[in-house]
Amino acid sequence: MVVRFEGVTVVDGTGAPRYVADVAIEGERIARIERDASPASGLVLAPGFIDMHAHADLALLTDPAQQAKLSQGVTSQVIGQDGIAYAPLDDDGLALIRRQIAGWNGDLADEVFGWRDVGGYLAALESGSLGTNAAFLVPQGNLRLLAVGTADRPATEAELDRMRGLLADGLAAGAAGMSSGLTYTPGMYASTGELDALCSVVAGHGGYWAPHTRGYGRGALDAYAEVLGIGLRTGCAIHLTHATMNFAANRGRAAELLTLVDEAIVAGVDVTLDTYPYLPGSTTLAALLPGWAHQDGPDATIELLGDAAARERIREALDVTGSDGAHGETVDWTAIQISGVSDPELEPAVGRTVAEWADLRGQDATTAALDLMRSDRLGTGILMHVGDEDNVQAIMRHQDHCAGSDGILVGGRPHPRAWGTFARYLGHYSRELGVLSLEECVRHLAGTPARRLGLADRGVLREGAVADLVLFDPETVIDRATFAEPRLPAAGIVDVLVAGEFAIQDGLRTPAANGAVLRPGTRS
Repeated sequence: MVVRFEGVTVVDGTGAPRYVADVAIEGERIARIERDASPASGLVLAPGFIDMHAHADLALLTDPAQQAKLSQGVTSQVIGQDGIAYAPLDDDGLALIRRQIAGWNGDLADEVFGWRDVGGYLAALESGSLGTNAAFLVPQGNLRLLAVGTADRPATEAELDRMRGLLADGLAAGAAGMSSGLTYTPGMYASTGELDALCSVVAGHGGYWAPHTRGYGRGALDAYAEVLGIGLRTGCAIHLTHATMNFAANRGRAAELLTLVDEAIVAGVDVTLDTYPYLPGSTTLAALLPGWAHQDGPDATIELLGDAAARERIREALDVTGSDGAHGETVDWTAIQISGVSDPELEPAVGRTVAEWADLRGQDATTAALDLMRSDRLGTGILMHVGDEDNVQAIMRHQDHCAGSDGILVGGRPHPRAWGTFARYLGHYSRELGVLSLEECVRHLAGTPARRLGLADRGVLREGAVADLVLFDPETVIDRATFAEPRLPAAGIVDVLVAGEFAIQDGLRTPAANGAVLRPGTRS
């Protein structure tokens, strides 16, 4: 198939100045770029955007439409995030993980889960119809689950050797690196030394580590310093995932984080970071519990939530001392909004804050939260209204910043970032506020992510590159998804191509499903 765009303004993903050109695509690649060949149309052609932090691990298996991402120009997604995903696993681990992250990904029928290792999961992706490309990170929490179990204790040398071997196998099978969720069990139980050992394996395979750090609250800078120090000692590239400075203790302190990042870069650490352009965050309600409450698995956690003594211990952490699951902060229940539930009978809670739900039930907020976790069997999703606008803008200006939606696709009222992140960068932060020029914005959304992933022929618009492309109107592109209506597609996206085929044409989804699994260092 030959596709031709005439008189488009090319923003090529490198940060270079825009120019007007005719662009021809033959097959899956860009064949010719002829500058100033036709009058300017007013539309911008850019490389397809790369979501560096996606939660589409199950959606990619069952939903080739991928409307949430394609409708905002995203052609590639990085999955396996936050140290918890669906490979590698054994039978018992799979059952546990499916329950633990149902609030992120939903769930599928038992027969879908026919794999147990990373190679099998990637093969399952490739055997279906992929609406977007996908890259995978080996989840460090899974490694610990397989080798150590759910206990909060140091790994033995034999257990650490097993984790190293599982990680090496996953990287050899095509993973781009490793992720961690250091406020999620069981990954949070890993010592710095254990993480050093695993990151040395990642470095040896030329991959990168994407840590969700040990806390984004008052201990955020220490948590960032830990992971940057691991990068310095091991030579592992570091990608700071959803690199925010949240909660009241961190208002206006983005410069301190960026100083840490820049000092690490000067010292020789290869650092990138991603953010979402919103103030609230998103996770599960059960994630706020202290780590000790999770260490024997979800069934044990649910039992603890019914035990009076354990509830008082949990209440102390949530209300008085600060829970490690809540980033060391005490929880403000007026800022925690319920975004989705597993039990349909609990739907009336969706859209309300925990404080509002408690008022309706005549309970104090912490009691209502613990009862909701127990009744919903840990499946409740939440929004956390804890961000700071000055921090958001400062961090997105950093030269090594990328975009990551961290978007949850399931639930009654999920975060709108799943449908709006990339258009919001282009429309609100670039055009309306001028935080980034259009050229720099596209580099952050495409070029820098491709560099981090080791993809030589994506994230840039040049002759010979893969034709993952987005055509948009720079005057009208904007996010439309809101907290009240989180599944509205973006405005201003005209066409989206994945490997030379239209996935979006004239604003409408086509039947094409031309995505691929992206492995580092390959030309495709």
